[in-house]
Amino acid sequence: MTISAKKMTKILMASTCLMGISTTSLMAQDNDTSNDGLLDAISNGDAYINLRLRHELVDQDGFADNANATTLRTKLGYNTGSFNGFSANIEFEHSGEIFGGNHNNGINGNTGYPAIIDANHTEVNQAKLMYSGIEGTTFVAGRQAVNLGTQRFIGTVGWRQNDQTYDAVAVVNNSIEGLTATYGYVWNVNRIFGNDHPMGDLKTKTHLLNANFKATNALNIEGYGYLIDLDNIAVKGLNSKTFGIRASGSQEVADGTNILYAAEYANQTDYKDNPASFSVDFYNIEAGVSFSGLTIKGGLETLGSEGGVASFKTPLATLHKFNGWADKFLNTPAGGLRDYYGSASYVASNTGTELDGTNITVVYHKFKSDFGSVDYGSEIDASISKKIFDRFTVLIKYAHYNADSFATDTSKLWLQVATTL
Repeated sequence: MTISAKKMTKILMASTCLMGISTTSLMAQDNDTSNDGLLDAISNGDAYINLRLRHELVDQDGFADNANATTLRTKLGYNTGSFNGFSANIEFEHSGEIFGGNHNNGINGNTGYPAIIDANHTEVNQAKLMYSGIEGTTFVAGRQAVNLGTQRFIGTVGWRQNDQTYDAVAVVNNSIEGLTATYGYVWNVNRIFGNDHPMGDLKTKTHLLNANFKATNALNIEGYGYLIDLDNIAVKGLNSKTFGIRASGSQEVADGTNILYAAEYANQTDYKDNPASFSVDFYNIEAGVSFSGLTIKGGLETLGSEGGVASFKTPLATLHKFNGWADKFLNTPAGGLRDYYGSASYVASNTGTELDGTNITVVYHKFKSDFGSVDYGSEIDASISKKIFDRFTVLIKYAHYNADSFATDTSKLWLQVATTL
């Protein structure tokens, strides 16, 4: 793309965003309603391009052939400047297969291959209008990325090539030092499967409440309430009320050495038209230590079960981030899940070599049911990433799930390079 083409792209994208700004700003009580203010909002904006090229290989028992896919995701976005307290963002996203490959992406009918859920798609990933004219408060309306807390319950599933975004209105307040309070109302979830999938969009009437208070580095407290009401009759069983609290932090115990800790509890009950009646609990206890670039952690996460019939579910979470990268527990089994895990991560620094900045991570999981303590299986995950040429991030990532009584043995390998321009 030439320089002139970049400028033209920036102007076109800015104009699209500012159509909403100029219309809304006519109602704003502000002295700056001149064309100069509008032009400043355009000229002070920022365009960006994010590229992510990935090859994924899946070897799964029960399939005669392995799955493989090479996909390129492109995000083209624009953030405007501010005009009368208003600003906007628009982001287009495209993901497509290159170099061929055989896999089941959820809509191509290749059910004889393991799943790699990265379907070809082109969509408006984000299109939101923001208002920050009230001190300490921001209003956001439109299609947007929503990541709350650790993303254990609400997230964008950023690992897949199609983000999960939310058509929503939200208000974020941080007028009290250290406290960020968020409320959102969601009427549609744009899921990772793409618009051509029957479950690619979920109509909903969902309320999100989250309050995060960072007292010190030693103590961060998060409270939340998520009321999920999905319209599609096929997923009414996911309708739930979840209320919880999480405390986490770190404490330096010696020069350069910190202990890490977190504890979380939540309760989930049926909500709205869920045909089941249940009350189940979620627990997470984690402890660790970090020193000299090395971080070691261990913990237990439990998604409870009521009598082996109903289990704690997290349908809007960034699920790949939890319970193993092989993605065997995207849906919580009816018997619930206990995930005993340990991890070690090392970031190289001050070696005086090209190894500086290299991040190596290894994670081990042992999975059991919550009801009946049945051995599900175990998993080992590993990754290595490095930023090169100050612009590109290279990642090699591997997961192997060893089944006992749940699912099947599965190995996955990813090779990836990403950059933002």
